Amino acid sequence: MTHDEIARHLDSLTKPPGSLGRLEELAARLCSIQASLAPRTRPRRLVVFAADHGVVAEGVSAWPQAVTGLMVRNILAGGAASSVLARSTDTELVLVDVGAASDPLPPQAGYVVSRVRPGTRNLAREPALTVAEFDQAWEVGAGMARGAGADGMRVVAAGEMGIGNTTAAACLATLLTGTPVDHVVGRGAGADDATLARKRAVVGAATRGRTPGKPAVVAVAGLEIAAMAGFYAAAAAAGLTVVLDGFIATAAALVAETLAPGVRDHLIAAHRSAEPGHEPLLRALGVTPLLDSWQMRLGEGTGALAVMPLLDAAAAVVREMATFDQAGIRAT
Repeated sequence: MTHDEIARHLDSLTKPPGSLGRLEELAARLCSIQASLAPRTRPRRLVVFAADHGVVAEGVSAWPQAVTGLMVRNILAGGAASSVLARSTDTELVLVDVGAASDPLPPQAGYVVSRVRPGTRNLAREPALTVAEFDQAWEVGAGMARGAGADGMRVVAAGEMGIGNTTAAACLATLLTGTPVDHVVGRGAGADDATLARKRAVVGAATRGRTPGKPAVVAVAGLEIAAMAGFYAAAAAAGLTVVLDGFIATAAALVAETLAPGVRDHLIAAHRSAEPGHEPLLRALGVTPLLDSWQMRLGEGTGALAVMPLLDAAAAVVREMATFDQAGIRAT
């Protein structure tokens, strides 16, 4: 379906052309991704990938590593922001443990254990992952995307939970966009000035002298980031509509686009994170977020969940509004 065909249909609806502003842009994006003038936004699924990071040993986070496992429990118990927003937007939530350091939880609905290893190595001291580990995590994510397609999902999103993962994402932002370290490293989950300085030093040292490409990506990536990248690549290959969350998710999307070009054509960016490294990643992918000044930076897929009602509204406009011909309205 061409851009012109979509534009003609939107302009034929009973409203002045472009009068719904960015809602029309979103509607057009949905039509383009789904190759349909009757786009669907349900059923939909958020997959949250959880993993730990060895770089936490360098003092780059305000929170201890144990919080990852505790938040996994909280998400599954329904008490996390992602849990609440998923319920409120009628979005199925699945949590995948791809590399947490804590003990696995008992089997339960919406919980998948596919651990590659119990957290990454310390990227400040050695490569975070081997190529084989990265590929294994990628395939975990890809399998979840293929499963979503087989289950009839129309829209998918990926979220993450992993203390220390803004450090890995900042490394990827520097490597893949060429943006200076000071412009991509933020406070993450509340780092103070001393922690922020350590974080910048770690990211600078870990990326210095590396050239963009898979070996460099593997050396600094997180298991959940690799899994999200595989998720995005497989979701795009399956023709699914992918809602992009914040900083870590967008770093994973750029990894996916770098290793499996074409992913960007299936993305709808939810929000612009308060993390400074998010902006260069969005520019590199060529996507414009729907929520611009909301200062969201939690992760877990919360930004993606926040825009699900907007997707519903945009799809309804395309499917349900009458055309001028149907309403018997003629211009004077």
